[in-house]
Amino acid sequence: MIKEIKSYEKVEQYDGNITEALADNYRTIINNLGEDINREGLEKTPERVAKAMQFLTHGYGLNPLEIMKSALFTEDHKQMIVVKDIEVYSMCEHHMLPFFGKAHVAYIPNGKIVGLSKIPRIVDAFARRMQVQERLTDQIKDCIQEALNPLGVAVVIEAQHMCMQMRGIQKQNSVTTTSSFTGAFEKDKTRKEFISLVSNKLS
Repeated sequence: MIKEIKSYEKVEQYDGNITEALADNYRTIINNLGEDINREGLEKTPERVAKAMQFLTHGYGLNPLEIMKSALFTEDHKQMIVVKDIEVYSMCEHHMLPFFGKAHVAYIPNGKIVGLSKIPRIVDAFARRMQVQERLTDQIKDCIQEALNPLGVAVVIEAQHMCMQMRGIQKQNSVTTTSSFTGAFEKDKTRKEFISLVSNKLS
């Protein structure tokens, strides 16, 4: 028998001192922009933004390497493992505007594999920080390499940057692609196989 849920309570936990300090700063920012911080629509905005920023940067409180190491398994599998189309949401450290897209990650095991959910988790752990896409790509690669010591790691990220679309050059359809490879993926044949797998839909 399915029990009907009458209500849903969302529980979020934030550091009260940090929330208060950030909210005070955002009140000043909003006021300096020429808005009336006391009007109805903005009255609670500083606190909302303070909490939002803590969520958007919660990766600082996560240890990606420990996340990887929490689900390692011995397995004699030496073929490419690919996790593609991982959603990426991050914050450009230059203008504090979002960039978002997809990450494609692969590795070739060398006696150890990792639980599949851990790869999207470390992508998120690194992405939820002040970032540049180039560093994010390398951090994901380096974390997998250190945790698993595989025969090779490949990471490709495709992202759109709001700092290019909303301001500055204002190019709405531009996509930035970054890549980083180690080991076997530095060989042309293996790298091409990876690119083919992430580019095509498998039937």
